[in-house]
Amino acid sequence: MDFYELLRLEGKTIEKAKHEHIFVQGDSDRSFYRVQSGLLKAYYTSKKGKESVKSFILPEDTICSLTSAYSEGGCSFSLICLEATILIKIPFAKLYEYSQKHHEIANKIIELLLGLAMKKEKREFEFLCLSAEERYHLLVEASPKLLETVTQNDIARYLGVTPVGLSRIKNREHNN
Repeated sequence: MDFYELLRLEGKTIEKAKHEHIFVQGDSDRSFYRVQSGLLKAYYTSKKGKESVKSFILPEDTICSLTSAYSEGGCSFSLICLEATILIKIPFAKLYEYSQKHHEIANKIIELLLGLAMKKEKREFEFLCLSAEERYHLLVEASPKLLETVTQNDIARYLGVTPVGLSRIKNREHNN
């Protein structure tokens, strides 16, 4: 059995509307998700209510709150649909159980976790070593369609700047 067979066998297709949450920071969510279609935003909310965008999740991406799914704590971030979204939902415990018995599934989980770790490492590097303008250029190069779909406020929160700061970056870009 491989990973995708497991999703077909044990996964449940769920449909969510635009602006509907999959889970909210602090909730318990023991599921693993694979995006079939749509667009999601993972974000943190500070105690003062400030929102910071962690990432945007596209079709064929996978996501879960490992803190909640594996450690059984609360979700460390919220996950909301930016457009109508279809996901495959599978209990993380099932995924873990099958990984103990099936080498191919275990290898796929390792591959997914390595991809996640590399994505986090890249994001940390960008925030610690690059300017907001450089982060904007990387986003434009990597995901130009995202800029057409996502609000300017969400792009600014993703880049770690204010909407005014983003506007200035875009104006400098346009004037060059």
